[in-house]
Amino acid sequence: MRADRLVAALLLLQSRGRVTAAELAAELEISVATARRDLESLSAAGIPVYPQAGRGGGWSLVGGARTDLSGLNAAESRALFLLLGPASAATPELTSALRKLVRALPATFRADAEAAAHAVVSDPAGWGEADRERSVPHESLQTAVVRRLKVRLAYSGQERLVDPLGLVDKDGIWYLIAGTPAGRRTFRVDRVTEAVVTDLPAERPEDFDLAAEWSDIVARMEQRRSLVTADVLIDARFLPVLRTHFGRHLEVVTEEPGERVRARVAAHMPRAIAEQLAGWGAMVEVVEPESVRAELARIGQELTARYATR
Repeated sequence: MRADRLVAALLLLQSRGRVTAAELAAELEISVATARRDLESLSAAGIPVYPQAGRGGGWSLVGGARTDLSGLNAAESRALFLLLGPASAATPELTSALRKLVRALPATFRADAEAAAHAVVSDPAGWGEADRERSVPHESLQTAVVRRLKVRLAYSGQERLVDPLGLVDKDGIWYLIAGTPAGRRTFRVDRVTEAVVTDLPAERPEDFDLAAEWSDIVARMEQRRSLVTADVLIDARFLPVLRTHFGRHLEVVTEEPGERVRARVAAHMPRAIAEQLAGWGAMVEVVEPESVRAELARIGQELTARYATR
């Protein structure tokens, strides 16, 4: 778009002080004639840009004029580029935006900003997991949320007309929160097979708060994932490892004699708790309920029957 080129041309003038039409053309990958027209347009728009003929000439900002489009201080620019750097390779648009932001910074900040942009690498795969790329929400969904337009979704074999309210990235998986005739629903974006933005205005409650809505959704989901609890005894030094298995679904109840602790773990069913504890063997003792103890006994009997020496 021409507006993008004009901004890029102005930022280039700001960073270099003087530039020729040929240099601008090479930088923006346009013709020299187009670059010259863009520079003339900046001048015609009242921006203090003027040409200087002859050897060492080119286009300059009058009196070294500056147009600081960022307004960031040094600490803010470093923080911004540390955050944006790992994401900049995701799309050409982000790469272009990052380049423009660098040019918009005062010269004294640029080196640190560029270093910050390459100082962090984000690896979304956990240890032992296969490599996975972070998913990116459909561009059409982003457009619909920002412009507040209804979307026709193809999801789980059904077509729905929804009011998009917001997008959420949870551990590399994107979700769409949307209003439907049956109330608000959450859709996994990677299960959306088609998303068509309509011209119909979406309905969005005036008091809608995306962060608060997502917090409620997480709370409800985690409640469904923790319908069954079990009290266990474990050596205190192994408690941090057990916590990595159950996460927020583990709480310490009491400290017991012999440097053991009584902890309460939770899952959606007794079998799920037993399956997570079975590999611990005698290192974890389930005190209650009997349903989890019975599931562990069943698993033990199956393993004995399969692997016991005859």
